[in-house]
Amino acid sequence: MSAGPEKAIVFAAGFGTRMRPITLTLPKPLVRIGGTTMLDHMLDRLAESGIDEAIVNVHWLADQIEDHVQDRGTPRVKISDERELLLDQGGGIAKVLPEFAGKPFFICNTDALWIDDPEPQVARLARAWDGAKMDVLLLLADMKTSVGVEGRGDFFRDGQGRLSRPAPGEAAPYVYSGVGIIKSSLFEDCPVEPFRLAPTFFAAAEKGRLFGLTLEGRWLHVGSPEVIEEAEKIYAMADA
Repeated sequence: MSAGPEKAIVFAAGFGTRMRPITLTLPKPLVRIGGTTMLDHMLDRLAESGIDEAIVNVHWLADQIEDHVQDRGTPRVKISDERELLLDQGGGIAKVLPEFAGKPFFICNTDALWIDDPEPQVARLARAWDGAKMDVLLLLADMKTSVGVEGRGDFFRDGQGRLSRPAPGEAAPYVYSGVGIIKSSLFEDCPVEPFRLAPTFFAAAEKGRLFGLTLEGRWLHVGSPEVIEEAEKIYAMADA
């Protein structure tokens, strides 16, 4: 096994269009679930698993996010400013690539929450990382038990953990949870301009180097206002 990542990038720059009207005045990462912002839920997950530094990219209502994290101690937060140009996830990584010094790092969405059962999933992901055979390792959620999930699923997973994509119109049992580990080398020749991250996953899959770890717990995709109430109830039950 390779050493797990030491740093993470947390994607907090998007417009949160599906969360409107809330996100007209509040960035989606600062929407609270169970009394805690979604951004802090993710940063807390990283902190409890020993991640010392997180790079948070900002664009929409960026001042609010910067103000929110300025006193954050663990993990340390560095801001990647995309106010002038929103770079999408791929471009956002390319912009800060030197920060990772050629090492693998965590990729994290802020609208992905989960209830751990029985141990921290970020730590599980780090332990499962094997850079000798993996370019990307994704935390996967079961479509049947997840909340706020739409569509036909993202991936199939074989007995060794390798992932493959469903054919057009085919349903797959697992959805990408919004958290993973990825190699810096995949972005070495990428320009700092807007581009999506998903094609990087698909290219790794074609080489047999995209792997997945199934989440132990329940995944909540809080991408729209309608899911907030259900997510609040689930967090309340988990804390009871």
